[in-house]
Amino acid sequence: MRRHGNLWREIVSEENLEAAYHKAVLRKKNMRNVIKFNENVKENLAVIRELLISKKYRTSRYREKTIFEPKERKIYVLPLNPDRFIHHAALGIIAPIWRKLFISDSYACIEGKGIHAGSRRTMEFVRRNKYVLKCDISKFYPSVDQDILMAIIEKKIKCRDTLWLLDEIVHSFPGGKNVPIGNYTSQWFGNLYLNELDQYVKNELGIRDYVRYCDDFCLFSDDKAVLRNASGKINDFIGEKLSLKFSKCNLFPVSQGVDFLGYRHFDNYILLRKSTAKRVRARLEKLPRLYSEGKITAEQYRSSVASTWGWIKHANAHNLAVAIKFKEMMAEVKRIA
Repeated sequence: MRRHGNLWREIVSEENLEAAYHKAVLRKKNMRNVIKFNENVKENLAVIRELLISKKYRTSRYREKTIFEPKERKIYVLPLNPDRFIHHAALGIIAPIWRKLFISDSYACIEGKGIHAGSRRTMEFVRRNKYVLKCDISKFYPSVDQDILMAIIEKKIKCRDTLWLLDEIVHSFPGGKNVPIGNYTSQWFGNLYLNELDQYVKNELGIRDYVRYCDDFCLFSDDKAVLRNASGKINDFIGEKLSLKFSKCNLFPVSQGVDFLGYRHFDNYILLRKSTAKRVRARLEKLPRLYSEGKITAEQYRSSVASTWGWIKHANAHNLAVAIKFKEMMAEVKRIA
């Protein structure tokens, strides 16, 4: 495997830092910290560049926050300046290298992939197989071993300066485990970590029909024994090589419907998962009130409705659309446009 060197000059270049700035502030231009940074963009970026070149950068203190949708989770937030700018700068150069490592059926946090592309692929596998092994990892992000992650990173990158920065980011959370949800880098670290599993399933176990989104994944086969054997081997692999364990791992006929990515997949139709439908309905019902009270803008109203339409149109969800009066809501969106 080719290891990449000479990345540092690209990471700390003025052009890359400016590109990182634009990505980090996208759709955030009205935030106070962005407005303040924008008062002296050039000078502020120069300060960040010097922090990196001199290796004086140290990760800021994390701010802990609890979110409850789609489930209760702790996320950890770093300041925009300098941390999130630096994360974007690093990944602006490194992400294209890592992206080439990933299998085609990994769908999370990769440009051109996503939930609906993963769902379409899942339908292909449902239609041509009798059985599915559906698994997910227990508390994945908090369980990532930072030393194992760095060893995986070093298999592809040899630039010492770049490794210094990545080591600072990876080990910024105390305790030796966790890549904090909330960091832009964490979604990439998570994909890189579980790429080890992807490669094992595809190349060592020889499973052709396999799809993963974050820490949820499905293996398909016409042979139940093949999947039962794969379950045991994967359990051993993730335990020994990645210091992870299953939270669930179920083997069943695809005719029962494969509940994955917010949908239930059958051979000739797709339904919204009940919890997804409930969440979609609750979010939509709040929008008119939030807009009338001035708590969201017209653009945010439109964006939320458009996002919901993306979920509904992908499934056989006519009754839900009628129940929530989606056509009427679309007409209202056009009216306020």
